[in-house]
Amino acid sequence: MTNSTPALTIEGILARLPHRYPCLLVDRVDSIDPGHAIRARKNVTVNEPYFQGHFPRYPVMPGVLVVEALAQAATLLIAHSAGDAPAPALRYRELPKIKFRRQVLPGDVLHLEVDAILLEADGGTFAVRALVGGEIAVEAEMTLVAAH
Repeated sequence: MTNSTPALTIEGILARLPHRYPCLLVDRVDSIDPGHAIRARKNVTVNEPYFQGHFPRYPVMPGVLVVEALAQAATLLIAHSAGDAPAPALRYRELPKIKFRRQVLPGDVLHLEVDAILLEADGGTFAVRALVGGEIAVEAEMTLVAAH
């Protein structure tokens, strides 16, 4: 990914997602193909609050938070595909075929790749991957549905 102008800056992300510190896990959206795909990133720093306990003297980003970052990117794709409205409140329905392949450490840039398999206004199914330095950290199929 290049350092060109982002498709969404942090201001645009905050306008669409309800998440805030310390739960906001998308820093920038590099590209959006509405209805199809989104590419985003999370800059992982040692200042993240979870590193105090996960783990002292060997900080590792919890895998569940990598999955949450992917879900937030998918939620941004849903919102953007629906005409830039704020994102609906979503919950996980399924995470089949999830594989954790690499640890995510402070200083890493987590590249989030989300491709829509089935996209609806209030959810969808996605093929997701989180990469660090071109290596897959997490890959899965993810289904999100309306929280109500």
